[in-house]
Amino acid sequence: MTPSWNPADWVLRLASRLLYGLVRTQVFPSDAEALGLDPALPVCYVLQHRLFSNYLVLAEEARRAGLPSPRAPLAVGALHADRSFFFLTRPQPFDAAARERYRHSPLLSGIAGAVLADPDTDVQIVPVTILWGRAPDKQNSLVKALFAETWRPATHLRQAFSVLLHGRHTLVRFGAPLCAREVVAPCASEAQAARKLSRLLRVHFRRQRETAIGPDLSHRNTQIHALLGAPGVRAAIEAEAAAAGISAHEATARARRHAIEIASDYTYGVVRAFDIFLNWLWNRLYDGIEVDGFDHVTDIPAGSGIVYVPCHRSHVDYLLLSFVVFHRGMMPPHIAAGANLDLPILGPLLRRGGAFFLRRKFKGDALYAAVFDEYLHRMLSRGFPIEYFVEGGRSRSGRTLPPKTGLLGMTVRSFVRSHDRPLFFVPVYVGYEKLVEGESFTRELAGKPKQSESLWGLIGTARALRRDFGKVHLNFGRPLELGAFLDAVYPAWTGDMRDDLLRAVTRGVAKEIVERINEAAVVNSMNLVALALLASPKHTLDEATLHRMLGHYQALLVGARYGECTKTCTRAAADIVADALRLGVIENIAHPLGDLWRAPEAQAALLAYFRNNVLHLFALPALVACLLSRNPRLPRRRIETVIVGLYGLLRPELFLRWPAAEVPQVLDAILDVMATRGLLAVVGDDMLAAPEPASAEAAELQLLGETMRPSLERYFLTLSLLQRHGSGRLTRQGLEQASHLLAQRLALLYEFNAPEFSERALFAGVIANMAAAGLIREDTSGVLHFDAAVTAPAEHAELLLTAEVRQTIRRIAESDGSVVAAKEPAERLSEPR
Repeated sequence: MTPSWNPADWVLRLASRLLYGLVRTQVFPSDAEALGLDPALPVCYVLQHRLFSNYLVLAEEARRAGLPSPRAPLAVGALHADRSFFFLTRPQPFDAAARERYRHSPLLSGIAGAVLADPDTDVQIVPVTILWGRAPDKQNSLVKALFAETWRPATHLRQAFSVLLHGRHTLVRFGAPLCAREVVAPCASEAQAARKLSRLLRVHFRRQRETAIGPDLSHRNTQIHALLGAPGVRAAIEAEAAAAGISAHEATARARRHAIEIASDYTYGVVRAFDIFLNWLWNRLYDGIEVDGFDHVTDIPAGSGIVYVPCHRSHVDYLLLSFVVFHRGMMPPHIAAGANLDLPILGPLLRRGGAFFLRRKFKGDALYAAVFDEYLHRMLSRGFPIEYFVEGGRSRSGRTLPPKTGLLGMTVRSFVRSHDRPLFFVPVYVGYEKLVEGESFTRELAGKPKQSESLWGLIGTARALRRDFGKVHLNFGRPLELGAFLDAVYPAWTGDMRDDLLRAVTRGVAKEIVERINEAAVVNSMNLVALALLASPKHTLDEATLHRMLGHYQALLVGARYGECTKTCTRAAADIVADALRLGVIENIAHPLGDLWRAPEAQAALLAYFRNNVLHLFALPALVACLLSRNPRLPRRRIETVIVGLYGLLRPELFLRWPAAEVPQVLDAILDVMATRGLLAVVGDDMLAAPEPASAEAAELQLLGETMRPSLERYFLTLSLLQRHGSGRLTRQGLEQASHLLAQRLALLYEFNAPEFSERALFAGVIANMAAAGLIREDTSGVLHFDAAVTAPAEHAELLLTAEVRQTIRRIAESDGSVVAAKEPAERLSEPR
């Protein structure tokens, strides 16, 4: 009799032939007899994921090895099935409830029930692992790394790409058979037996995958469901349901959507693809990446939690830091990214690279805040490395911005809640010689609105690949152990910490972190050239003076070193100038009396950015230079008094590292260097004198002092406005706005392309620093009050600024009546004094 023709068999054979045109397999064990199958018992194969290509490979490899076919019918006691295989995982939505996540294959349940029902029956269950391609770290192709094996179940589209790209490197592993009778014999019910079989098979597949591609690091797979069950989140869900008048199920769905919006989806294949791509990108953009201080990270005890807290100069920062950490054999950190970066294409890639997303503001959404707080706590308590920017956003001026305490406060609260493992903050300074976003920063400082991030904007940055951006420097500073810090400032911290105390402690941690970031500053060629040229009236210097100024800065960095982690530039002056010329930020003017070097007007604002990167390193030398330039002879003690008097204002603005009591000792080292360089002379025991007025050193002393002039002018302008109107006449917002607008006017009239001079955020900082120093206080209605103490820093500023500058600022301040009147109630204004 002719056998019947089965169309399904014909389709499967055709599909198998087509697939094996692309596939080459490596099978383990190579000898089927090594499996030890009992020919008297039926065999049932198990595949982990429901993929047609996996089934075709199983069928073909079983045929080649002479094993029973998975297409053959299966008879186990009362169970009769038309096939001898099943898929362990079942299709399910991502937000499936807990009871739905481990649904069993009907065939698995049937086998469990049949073996339990008939003591004389048994079946050999053979798990088969099929991996497409090598692990991502073995891939050298960006595309292949993206489609290498991961812990995430593959979609049909992704699997098609995996077959095309990795088909010739397919691994098939037949596992040792499980004796169903031995597994289910102790079980009391079919459901219990099915759960036990399923659990054993899941463990087997997990171990096989871990061996091949490493552990599962995906938070999305391992944390979201547990996150929603946390007591704090459950309480927030109940509160949300009550406040919004919705069911608990709807409130839970909202919390789940928040968790999905927040959570990273760490995928090693994507991390490896990023590594390949970034390696290519850095070679296109930069002349090199120089890394210092990484031993600070490797010296952290194993098992400790790490939070990387870099300064924020560019969107390149977090990519660069992760790249460096990954290349030094450590797990790249999970990065806190703003929701504005969760763009099409880019957002999913960043998420799979370890980014988790947060909204700029949590206010008004207690449920979102609770979910995010719990998510961060779970990552920290499990020891996953984290990265976020304490400054919040990117610095447009090049200064280290005042720290934001939102994420930092959550981190401190998490540690107080659970401190089983030590937690270290690792400050990281990132220094560029040229910024990818430089042009947009200068536009924003000039008053143009900030451009929102978009996919088209991202594509537009591809033009930067044709430019040269010099070198990048990463310096890992001294880690801050949170537990030790809390022990020092509040020994009773291990109990519950009040909210007001938590805020105070967080501010202390934030201050310490930004000071350590500044201590880890790396001085490069651009910083030094910017310091020198921007100090001159027209941003132009002759070559000899420029070289000498560069030498002065280098000598101060070496002889009066700012901190143990600070890195200086040791290149020769001619090489430093050549670097700046190559990067297009300065130009040479040939002249019969000697070459001149100039910063073109279009580059001045950008150079100010690089000057501000290292302004804190030269703040005290510049104050000394200001004093001696304006007052040719001053006692050493008078210089100390003036600088210590202003230090309380400048320290929080520039995040200087020394307590006020250490400033005199620091000044001793600075004065010694300046004397050695001929920038001052010591007369007698206590008198310091400026160089002769006609000497080159006198001009250079004045150039050194110009570094701090903009900061001093901002303080003098703000103090002049306060004194003009009197106590109780201005609000903080009114003073900030008036100072900002008047500085803008002053810059337009007298400065040479310096938009950052009038940046409103700087004046907000000036006013905050004055309040912190106790010079002004704000009442409950927001009005500022002060007493005679405010005159002391004004008098000190008069010693540091020329008479012309002081008169100009006072004249500008006198013309502010209409500006302030537009912002202040009429009854708060006084007549000009």
